[in-house]
Amino acid sequence: MALVDGRTDDLAAVARVAKAWHDGADLDDIALAASFVHLTGRFEIPHLDPARLTASEWQAMRQEAADMDYTWQETYQALIEAAHAEPTLRALYPFTSHWTLRFSLTTQPGLTVVGPCLSARSDGTYAVGTTMAADQDLGRFATPHEAVAAAAHHLPSGLGPVTLGT
Repeated sequence: MALVDGRTDDLAAVARVAKAWHDGADLDDIALAASFVHLTGRFEIPHLDPARLTASEWQAMRQEAADMDYTWQETYQALIEAAHAEPTLRALYPFTSHWTLRFSLTTQPGLTVVGPCLSARSDGTYAVGTTMAADQDLGRFATPHEAVAAAAHHLPSGLGPVTLGT
């Protein structure tokens, strides 16, 4: 999971960032080492509060979806935004695998997967499945809001707050 990202053709700048990282520099100092570096916001949470880690991961995921350079970016971003807008899903720790949105009751690194998988399809539709292999066994939908509603409906009841994964 990236703490920093960025793009440059300047290999000397990449070397400065790598050296700063190797030498144990703070993330802010690494960003100052080269102007192309962008801090992702992941894990910059005091005391590793699970609720704040969850909010930070949602923020990073939303930014990543907005910044993607793929033909299906808008469809994927719409799914991430719709899932974030649903309070029951937003309360869970989000993660992706093969661009499929999943949820956990615990933060990284020890995920406790819960609920269905959501995916944005290349044809502009959205799928909900019990697993990545059964990617649409709970339905295929025309809008991200329909897919998110189906996913929320299939969550187990009585889910507690997210805790730290170990």
